[in-house]
Amino acid sequence: MKLGLRLPQGLGTDLRHDVVEAARTAEAAGYASLWTYERLLFPESPVDPYSPTTVEWPESSRQAADPLAVLTAAAVVTERVRLGTAVLIAALHTPVQLAKALATVDQISGGRVVAGLGTGWSSDELRATGATRADRGRFLDETLDVFNAAWGPDPVTVRGPRTVIDRASVLPKPVSRIPVLLGGGGNNLGRRTSSKALQRIAEHAEGWLPVLTNTGPAGAAELRTGWACIREMASVAGRDASSMQMVVVGNVTFTGRPANSERSAFVGTLDQIMDDIRTAEEAGADELIVDLNLQDWFTNTQQMLEAAVEIRERVAAW
Repeated sequence: MKLGLRLPQGLGTDLRHDVVEAARTAEAAGYASLWTYERLLFPESPVDPYSPTTVEWPESSRQAADPLAVLTAAAVVTERVRLGTAVLIAALHTPVQLAKALATVDQISGGRVVAGLGTGWSSDELRATGATRADRGRFLDETLDVFNAAWGPDPVTVRGPRTVIDRASVLPKPVSRIPVLLGGGGNNLGRRTSSKALQRIAEHAEGWLPVLTNTGPAGAAELRTGWACIREMASVAGRDASSMQMVVVGNVTFTGRPANSERSAFVGTLDQIMDDIRTAEEAGADELIVDLNLQDWFTNTQQMLEAAVEIRERVAAW
């Protein structure tokens, strides 16, 4: 299983220096990929809770630098690592502009971009760009259609809810087809044929971006069930399921002492975090994204990178 690292984007990040330092350090340490995430704004009184168990948004979410700008900086100072988004919220972007931006970063990086997309969940963010929660799915579907057209041969013709292109050149093109991974589906794993999110992944994406939430055998079983469902749906749709990838997201929160048995995945001591990495591997993940952006107690990016390098070294020693 490969390891990826989310780049620093949050409060306390020196965007001029920390992004390139993190990108260089991660590549030198053997990370296979670098990732960014998207948070558009930080509502003081959010309409939606941050998670089913947390109403208030964490202070670390107050800033999230633009994901594609951060990836561009990383592209310039690296040579090998793949550069991904986990995730961009499709409804926050005009589809053709997003297709063009991703293709541009792909050209700058020499063909290393991976486009991870999701529907989003924050009503505050969606309405800031003129969307609603009801729009999320169809806007994501339209974005995928525009990607297929804009990254294909010119002239491009597209007619969708927000996008009308009539025989026009859309340049630059990506170096080659940019892999598209989709998040979502995690709450519907038991409803094999009714989950629109899983169906969308199976029929239109090159892979799945689930978040591991449960620890141990339960967490591994949840991932395996969802992944098997997606691959079965893909095969029924006539796609090559063996070419698809599962890239698991691990949102790390370190604790000073071991967390109890009821803990969520990736919450605990470093040893417990390593156990969760093994769980993702046992579930069949092709790659795991280590996200250390939630650590309010990191005093600087160097401290974050020390933790990231230690995690990479421990995995390499297995």
